Amino acid sequence: MSGQEIIIIIIVALLLFGADKLPEIARGIGKGMRDFRKATDDIKREFEESTNDLRKDFQEVTNTISGDVRDISGNIQKDVDDITNNLQQEVNDFTNDLESGVDEVKTNLESGAEEIKENLEQQAGEIETNLEQQAGEIETGPESKTVEPQDPYKRTINEPDDNYYNYHNKD
Repeated sequence: MSGQEIIIIIIVALLLFGADKLPEIARGIGKGMRDFRKATDDIKREFEESTNDLRKDFQEVTNTISGDVRDISGNIQKDVDDITNNLQQEVNDFTNDLESGVDEVKTNLESGAEEIKENLEQQAGEIETNLEQQAGEIETGPESKTVEPQDPYKRTINEPDDNYYNYHNKD
């Protein structure tokens, strides 16, 4: 309430009850206010006492739920760690198997390459021997002929002779 409203209430009370009764009314209002305050304090106290048990129960439930949540989160973390460790072990095993397989393939390829190289060297030696024998037969043969190299390019009938143009254009 504002100051103006209080002044209006006091003026109305003076007019209605007069100046003689005003102190008695003020005492009554004060006593009523004390009784009202006392009653509200009693209600508050009773409410707090009755809810004290509820607060304890609520706190116990909260503690129980918090403990259960911690246990569950611990179990979940343990399970996640176990799964992570298992996956890591499987990845490591797979990596090791893969590396050993690659090493085995590399060894096989290297040994195969060596065998191919030896076979090629052996074949080259045989070809060289055969060529030497054939060259010896050609040199010592009954009819020693000189073989003239043949022109690797053979013209067809439809192709003109390049020299044809050279001879006829000199006029």
